[in-house]
Amino acid sequence: MPAVDKLLLEEALQDSPQTRSLLSVFEEDAGTLTDYTNQLLQAMQRVYGAQNEMCLATQQLSKQLLAYEKQNFALGKGDEEVISTLHYFSKVVDELNVLHTELAKQLADTMVLPIIQFREKDLTEVSTLKDLFGLASNEHDLSMAKYSRLPKKKENEKVKTEVGKEVAAARRKQHLSSLQYYCALNGLQYRKRMAMMEPMIGFARGQINFFKKGAEMFSKSMDSFLSSVADMVQSIQVELEAEADKMRVSQQELLSVDESVYTPDVDVAAPQVNRNLIQKAGYLNLRNKTGLVTTTWERLYFFTQGGNLMCQPRGAVAGGLIQDLDNCSVMAVDCEDRRYCFQITTPNGKSGIILQAESRKENEEWICAIHNISRQIYLTDNPEAVAIKLNQPALQAVTPITSFGKKQETSCPSQNPKNSETENDKIVPKSTVSIPETEELIAPGTPIQFDIVLPATEFLDQNRGSRRTNPFGETEDESFPEAEDSLLQQMFIVRFLGSMAVKTDSTTEVIYEAMRQVLAARAIHNIFRMTESHLMVTSQTLRLIDPQTQVSRASFELNSVTQFAAHQENKRLVGFVIRVPESTGEESLSTYIFESNSEGEKICYAINLGKEIIEVQKDPEALAQLMQSIPLTNDGKYVLLSDQPDDNDGSPSENRGAESEA
Repeated sequence: MPAVDKLLLEEALQDSPQTRSLLSVFEEDAGTLTDYTNQLLQAMQRVYGAQNEMCLATQQLSKQLLAYEKQNFALGKGDEEVISTLHYFSKVVDELNVLHTELAKQLADTMVLPIIQFREKDLTEVSTLKDLFGLASNEHDLSMAKYSRLPKKKENEKVKTEVGKEVAAARRKQHLSSLQYYCALNGLQYRKRMAMMEPMIGFARGQINFFKKGAEMFSKSMDSFLSSVADMVQSIQVELEAEADKMRVSQQELLSVDESVYTPDVDVAAPQVNRNLIQKAGYLNLRNKTGLVTTTWERLYFFTQGGNLMCQPRGAVAGGLIQDLDNCSVMAVDCEDRRYCFQITTPNGKSGIILQAESRKENEEWICAIHNISRQIYLTDNPEAVAIKLNQPALQAVTPITSFGKKQETSCPSQNPKNSETENDKIVPKSTVSIPETEELIAPGTPIQFDIVLPATEFLDQNRGSRRTNPFGETEDESFPEAEDSLLQQMFIVRFLGSMAVKTDSTTEVIYEAMRQVLAARAIHNIFRMTESHLMVTSQTLRLIDPQTQVSRASFELNSVTQFAAHQENKRLVGFVIRVPESTGEESLSTYIFESNSEGEKICYAINLGKEIIEVQKDPEALAQLMQSIPLTNDGKYVLLSDQPDDNDGSPSENRGAESEA
């Protein structure tokens, strides 16, 4: 196998699965070396004690020297020289096995003692540092688990500070123990080669001095060989000292870093978040269900690879696929009173996995990275530039092509319902379309509401003395019409992005400007949480339904919808303008922006069809002619082609037949 030089000290703090896998190779090598050293020492002790059985003892030693080649060390740097040297010494031992009768003192000083010192000092040190590293790792894991369970309540700030310090201390302790352990394993590779050859040098020289008859055998060539071996050991010693100095300096530099490196959430108020990431890696806590109401959290190493989210446990050679990120959605969630949690939702609307980051910065960077990957930016020629362009804080991108312009070519349903009868027969050139100024569409400084419970028009009512009306068109005693009484019924999965008051509803440009301002505000203020609802489009109303409780969150009369349009570039963005009467006799206009799992044009088509049904209900013949072009369900309801349920999850299908039907 290819030789591995050493463990990198710079990787000790990250403690990634790759580093742990490489560490296991060094540990396996140290274990093999320990076993071999014990066997070699036993052989040398037998030589020392077997005065009457010297022949058998030296034969055993010769065999054991040859066995070094068969040990299959995982790290084989420099073993070729050791093997060739041991082979030569094995031949010498075979020739001298009949001459050794008493070598007690010399063998004890020059052969047995060095290998004992190597075992008791070097190998024992590695074993002790391994145990300390394991204890430090376990202590760090326990402190991280305790830190991950911290609640978000402000009154626990003292506890959070203490736990944060405990995590930093445990992380520093693990870092120190890992650095010492890595240095010992790196140095062991040099000491191993010296420890294998030094005892044999002493053994050979003892034989020369002890036996006069050995002078005939140990010629000048043997002396020169021993000198070359001694020089080789000396050169290895020099390499060890140089490497030890480098590791010592590197260790001091790595330990002299700022304390913020060990603190998991050092900058909570304003972390420096990189929102243009197209790949990300690090440890996260994965939420696993163990029962109906019980869950467990497992700390694992996650990384992105192309459009996939991968997971790699410690000690694993490679990672496994956890989630396909293409076209998925990600948002921050509250989960079991844990901080920094986010959820990945599949394109069909099913809830995916829930993960927890260790800091606010990591949480936001993971959300931004997954969001960028879900838009398949990584497939472009320059993904970094595309990510920077799409994530500009002010979203000063090119103004999206309006669906009004598209209507001239494909009869898009995104239009002004008031003028639909006349505009359908006209083709307006682009040069004649005048785009109003931003101030004419939305008043500067208009507040944006990001929660569906509190609509944007509430801000306009705070400064009025009259009673505030419900901006969704509801009254306290108003009841929603039953879906069974509607000729049209279609369900969409949407997520509420924001709403705001507008000044006009005469053009769809007001919807595009509202989309731009809502997305810009979310990017600037780091707002990722979105409320998911089911949007029911009927021939009478638009209803937002809670997917869990099936309770209506809001209802809009279809007659009050004066504008609706879908974004041309981001096909899942859709918005509409609502005209709501107030108690003062005036009318207020509000724009609502949503993100849909299906194409926004399908929602616009459904709204347009509902408004057409309202118009033709006055003429029975026109109504019958319109209904003939729409599919009929088993229970007698008229639905769009895209309204057919999916076989897997029962959610509305994203069949493109609805768009072609338009």
